[in-house]
Order: sequence, then C-alpha cells, then structure tokens
Amino acid sequence: MFGKKINLTHVLVFLAILGILGALFMLILDQRPVPVAQPVTPPSISPYQSFISGAGIVEAASENISVWSMVGALVEKVLVKKGDMVKKGTPLIILDSRQALADLILKEAQLEVAKTAVEQSKASFLYAQHEHDLITALKDKRGVTKEEIINREDNVTVAQKAVENAEASVKAAEAQVAEAKAVLDFYTITAPIDGEIMQINVHPGEFAPLNQPVNPPSLEVITPLILMGAVHQYHIRVDVDENDAWRFNKDQPAVAFLRGNIQYHTQLKFEYYEPYVIPKASFTGDPTERVDTRVLQVVYSYDPKDMPSYLGQEVDVYIKADKISPDVQYGGPLRISR
Repeated sequence: MFGKKINLTHVLVFLAILGILGALFMLILDQRPVPVAQPVTPPSISPYQSFISGAGIVEAASENISVWSMVGALVEKVLVKKGDMVKKGTPLIILDSRQALADLILKEAQLEVAKTAVEQSKASFLYAQHEHDLITALKDKRGVTKEEIINREDNVTVAQKAVENAEASVKAAEAQVAEAKAVLDFYTITAPIDGEIMQINVHPGEFAPLNQPVNPPSLEVITPLILMGAVHQYHIRVDVDENDAWRFNKDQPAVAFLRGNIQYHTQLKFEYYEPYVIPKASFTGDPTERVDTRVLQVVYSYDPKDMPSYLGQEVDVYIKADKISPDVQYGGPLRISR
C-alpha cells in the first residue's frame, strides 16, 4: 500500500513538471514575431518624385447616363442587351401604352367633332350672310323694318364669331392630339446619345417608375432602368484630397495604374475639373481614411485600348506636383500682409 502511494506521488510530480514546461514553451512560442502578410499583388508606385495620389473611378466619356421613364407603366419589351452599341434615338424599352393609345384615339375623335363644328358654323354664317344680303339688295326697303335689318346684321356678326370660336376649338383639339402623341412617345424609351449599354435593371413584366430625381434628398442609391454612356474614350474621375488641392496643376502629367496588375498603366490627358469641392463619396477601404474628407474632382481621359480596364473600375492615379517647401511642411513663419 505504501509503495503504491509513492508511485502515485511521482506521477503527479511528473505531470506538474510537464505542465510547467508546456506553459513555458507556449509562452516562448507566443513571443516569436508574427510574419507580415505579403500582398497578393504588389502596390503601385508613383513614377514622380513629388506627386498627388488619388483613387480614380473609370466612367464613360459622356459621364454615366441614367435612363429613366417619363411615365409609370409596365414593361412590355426590352429591345437591347448589355454591351450593345446604339445610336441616338434607338428604341430601348417598350412600355404598355394601351391607355395612352386610347386617349390619343379619343382626342383624334374630338378633333373630328371640332372640324365638323367648323363646317356647321360656316354654313350658319353663309345663311346669315345671304339673309342680310337679301335685305341690303332691296331698292325699296319700306316693307322691311329697321329692327329686322339690325337683327340680320347681328346674325351675321354672331355667325362670324361662331366660326372663329369653332376654328379655335379645332386648334385646341389639334394641340390635345399633339399632346397625346407626345405622351404616347414617352412609352417608347429611346437612347439619348450614341453609346454603349452598360446596365439593364428592368425586365418585361416589371413596373417602370416615373423619372427619379438626379440627387434625391435622402441620398439613397436609386438604380436606373438603363445605364449607358459614350465609350469612344474612357474618363477617370480622380478624388484629390482638399489638403492637396492647392498643389494641383492641370498642366502636370498624370498616370493611372490598374489595380491587380501594376504592369498595366497609361498616361492620362487632362479634361476638366469641377471647381466645387465636395464630400468624398467613394472609399478605398483604407482603415485610416477619414470619412469627413472633402475632395476636388479632376477628370482625365485615355484610350480604352491603352489599358484593359472596365467602366466603374477603381484605379490608382498619380499626378505630378511641385515639392512642398520646408516652411510649408513644418509650419514655417507666419507672414501677414498689411
């Protein structure tokens, strides 16, 4: 019995020592430096010694055009496919136009009624004119009272005004027919420019809502029926941080690098910039990025053949800029002009 107790004690001591050694090993193991994860693709590097960098979004040369409907109706047909090149005026979507067509038929019938009323009023005018002429043609008017002559003259005037009123009604009816035809044309949505169909977000049987506001107050992202644009060349809209905006010079060269493969890059041509500085809307995912940043938007262009890019893609853009002097960089002496 005593020997068994000694053996059990030895086992417990051994296990305790083994646990301490294991804890020490794990502690030493945790102290080893964690290897830095290498990026899947190397990041782009600016070719300029002093530069402004910014994220750029590829867009159509005409800017991305959202195509909406002027009327609310069901979609009957979608006549184009994504990637189609279309000319200005090409039908894109056919909406259910039965109500508009019935309204046009009604307005055309009302126009015919108005034209008939014109013929009737002209006939009444001729009748009143003939009756008036019969009296004025008499050499001896002693058999006709003065009141009769005045009545017949008044009848001519009333009949003439009736003709003018009927003719005005015809013009109003013609205007209503033209309006009905214009409304009927709204049920065929056409291409506003020559360009490429980039997105189609509606299908036959779905309801096409009325035209949406360009900048809704809620800032909610609203998907258009069709997104299209001119793609003879691509534009890159670059967000230049407001802190670097004063360094921007439109005459300086700029280059764009394709994310995922920095071997693809292209020189950019300056197009224009938007003078109003706006809150930054597109984010790169950098955890150090400030959400309250305001940016100056600068637009450059390039030939799509020079870089295998797609509309809506984000690229890295570097714009050559003058070096920052030490006084500016480190808060040099304040100079106040008097």
